[in-house]
Amino acid sequence: MSSLLSYDDVVKNLEDLPSLPAVVMELLNSIDQEEIDITVLAKKVSHDQALTAKTLRLANSSLFGLQVKVTTIQQAITFLGFQSTRNLITAAAVTGCFADKQCPGFDHRSFWRHSIAAAACAKVLARHVRFNQDYAFTAGLLHDIGRLVLVSSFPDRYAQVLVYQQENDCHALQAERAILGIDHVDAGLALAEHWNFSDTMRLAIAGHHDPGKAGAGFLAAIIHVADAVVHALDLAGKPDDMVPPVSTIAWKALHLNEDSYLHLFRETELQYEEIALVLLA
Repeated sequence: MSSLLSYDDVVKNLEDLPSLPAVVMELLNSIDQEEIDITVLAKKVSHDQALTAKTLRLANSSLFGLQVKVTTIQQAITFLGFQSTRNLITAAAVTGCFADKQCPGFDHRSFWRHSIAAAACAKVLARHVRFNQDYAFTAGLLHDIGRLVLVSSFPDRYAQVLVYQQENDCHALQAERAILGIDHVDAGLALAEHWNFSDTMRLAIAGHHDPGKAGAGFLAAIIHVADAVVHALDLAGKPDDMVPPVSTIAWKALHLNEDSYLHLFRETELQYEEIALVLLA
């Protein structure tokens, strides 16, 4: 049995991870700021052709039902608004950022399917409770990013986590703590620090498994419920996927009745198909 990892071990390895395009870092860091020069940003994004192409494919998908075809980032901002366009740019960049590292048993596509579905579900939930839908989407997309940090930094060790999880029929968090000594929430927070995420995002990552703890914040409750719903709908397409236990505090906080969650399931599935089609093409 190799020795357990510490938070510092994760931090030391962050330098070797892929970094996001500078403009995307700027978007994630500024999520809590009102004032940001949109024209400058649009120009910066346009320099990255692959990123621009992916973003515009999302903007033109039936997700938004635009009557016109947008052909530039500036146009996307005009028709969709800055917040939504920022979401799409972030989604396009993050899903292409981590190369498929060699970790036996870890299914990269399934990971992103789950994350994209959680983002779609969180956005629908946020609309239901009148919370900022763009924060919810981005937090949903990034809530498990710590798993990619662990998989990319310690592929052999993470392969053992997956075996342990299979053998003990437990949740990822328990398997990670047993084998590594830390879990993907710790790793996600280390990355959030390294990539200078806004406080809003950090809180959501930190609290999404335990939204009832003091100071977890409302966004953590949204992500927590979205995560469980997406597992239940099995959108990631993982055989024998376990649905995590749902916090009653979070569920009650979102005022979900039977009508609203049936609507939530339907909307999530529709939005997810659209986004996954573009992002995982």
